Amino acid sequence: MPVFTEVARDVAFMRCAMVNVVAIGSASRWVLVDCALRGFAAAIRAAADERFGPGARPAAIVLTHGHFDHVGSLEALLGDWDVPVFAHRLEMPYVRGRSPYPPPDPLVGGGIISLISRMYPRGPIDLGSCVQHLPSDGSVPDAPEWQWIHTPGHSPGHVSLYREADRTLVSGDALTTTKQESICAVMVQRRELKGPPAYYTQDWDRAGDSVRALAALRPEVIVAGHGEPWSGAAMRATLDDLGVHFDEIQRPRIGRYAKQPAVADESGLVMLPHDPLPAYLAGAAAMALAAGLVWAAASSQRRRQLPM
Repeated sequence: MPVFTEVARDVAFMRCAMVNVVAIGSASRWVLVDCALRGFAAAIRAAADERFGPGARPAAIVLTHGHFDHVGSLEALLGDWDVPVFAHRLEMPYVRGRSPYPPPDPLVGGGIISLISRMYPRGPIDLGSCVQHLPSDGSVPDAPEWQWIHTPGHSPGHVSLYREADRTLVSGDALTTTKQESICAVMVQRRELKGPPAYYTQDWDRAGDSVRALAALRPEVIVAGHGEPWSGAAMRATLDDLGVHFDEIQRPRIGRYAKQPAVADESGLVMLPHDPLPAYLAGAAAMALAAGLVWAAASSQRRRQLPM
């Protein structure tokens, strides 16, 4: 059974398949950050009981964003926990049932998880009045040492959480510490400091701005939405390099959102750029057909040259 593992004072994470949830605080008052994939509610409750005591429930749940792998077990948890949920105002269309997210982009990232991303749920979910806006002053409800930072790009209202006292950063998907597009990297949790998962990132300009903003904080430890927590000089050097060279290292050269972002506002998705996938599929099919014709012609020529 998964358990919460402490990585900083009153900060613990738990891996739920390919995504992490984070608990910040102590038994007297704690906050759950994100809610993993569907099917992990029982594991999260059991881990909370083990860390905070039987029957433990958070004072609040904070969502870094509303993608399916971060809200999947939320409704099941709310069936047992009558607690408030908080998200950025620009995430409200996706968690109040008004708008789906943009389609994932299977052309970016270079891994199997990217290739099958069109199969992933886009939402929305409808939490209604259960979900509230995060306070506009940057404070995190029931976590007085923490502040939230708007880190858009992966989604319009994505936020990260930061504790200045010891420079602990809960980055959500604005930064990841494994190559989330690769199933091999995910399975072994190979440590690589990356920007957001490429297949679900809808605005690469803002994603780069968010990485640079987080790098400027000089965090001592990063607890990401995907991958193992990471601290130390090597992490900071890698983060600095990622911030400076984000476009060369991270930004895709092709893909639906590589040159033009999806546009969203407080009502949800407004505009999608042209989808290049059909053209790429048609090109791949034409190349396969041409290769088949060349092979068939070469085989026929070889047969004619064989002695009778």
